[in-house]
Amino acid sequence: MPTYRDYFAEIKKRVKEATPQQVADLLRSGDVQLADVREKNEWDEGHLPGAVHVPKSYLEQWAEDRIPDKDKTTVLYCAGGVRSAMAADTLAKLGYSHVVSMSGGFNRWKDSGLPWKKPDAGLTPEQAQRYSRHLLIPEVGESGQQQLLRSKVLLIGAGGLGSPAALYLAAAGVGTLGIVDSDVVDATNLQRQILHTTERIGEPKTDSARQTLEALNPDVKVVGYQERLTSANIDRILSEYDVVVDGADNFPTRYLLNDASVKHDKPVVHGSIYRFEGQVTVFKPHEGPCYRCLFPTPPPPELAPSCAEAGVLGVLPGVIGTIQANEVIKLLLGIGEPLVGRYLLFDALEGSFREVRLRRDPKCPVCGDNPTITEYIDYEGFCASPSEWQAQHASKVSTPAD
Repeated sequence: MPTYRDYFAEIKKRVKEATPQQVADLLRSGDVQLADVREKNEWDEGHLPGAVHVPKSYLEQWAEDRIPDKDKTTVLYCAGGVRSAMAADTLAKLGYSHVVSMSGGFNRWKDSGLPWKKPDAGLTPEQAQRYSRHLLIPEVGESGQQQLLRSKVLLIGAGGLGSPAALYLAAAGVGTLGIVDSDVVDATNLQRQILHTTERIGEPKTDSARQTLEALNPDVKVVGYQERLTSANIDRILSEYDVVVDGADNFPTRYLLNDASVKHDKPVVHGSIYRFEGQVTVFKPHEGPCYRCLFPTPPPPELAPSCAEAGVLGVLPGVIGTIQANEVIKLLLGIGEPLVGRYLLFDALEGSFREVRLRRDPKCPVCGDNPTITEYIDYEGFCASPSEWQAQHASKVSTPAD
């Protein structure tokens, strides 16, 4: 009966090997894929510069993402040369044409005095367990999780949209969540604003949100701004954050946020809801349209009633707010295709989505080629009667410098 030794001997016959010095020479040529097939605890103790981590136990799932070129010379190494030989044999069966296993592995590489490095301070064991499902995704992994932990996201509102967005961003490990909301928890909120509880009726929403989010994930720092967003405070608040989640329930705040986001070059993940309908898009300055490109002037109040006036299906903000959280994570990690220039509409009664393409307006007064609004304006007056405001302030609107 064949032994393990016999099995490995057969693999060694099929696999090309190279000494650490030969591998060093190959790496100097530059046109090489280098992969470490050891387990994470071994990787954390040190690895070759330029290597990607592809544990042998996940080789078949991760190979095409982390070592994508099947025609390029691919060098694999482990601790002593056994696992890398087996991994090289597996890659050959997957269609990789030039695979090399480093004989003697990382141990012989170090003994030869060749350069190696330790990774930067990584996740704690508790964090590795908490975010383990993220770590399995090549597009996220440990570096992506560390990026999330370093990130700062500002939520405008701790209400229907802010609640699900904040919960999922906190669960994902976004390190700092700022929440702007001047309101207190009301019984009418509890049908949809899942950050809050019956026991917290009458408490500031920022305090209630902090209790919920910090209980969910102690890695997350929650910064509450129990104030209304205004022209006087928006520069102070907005400048600290990477991405903004727009869960505002009024037009003056939306226009103010838009103008400030263009000024500070901050992407805004916009969401809105009405009865059974919801919309999501991403306003990313200089890469797509802004809110004013979509809505040059606000609609009359009678055509845009609030949730308090028109009602809203309780689960609808859960759908839209969760999509907003998804867009935030894509922006923070630089993955996927964010909804820039795309307006996603959801109909809860039909259970259907449709997409509308948006274009930047070159004549937009804020993000256009020749912006005319370069300072904050009277947003309450503008939204109350936009045509009258335009006429009254035409002479005061700033004009671009030549």
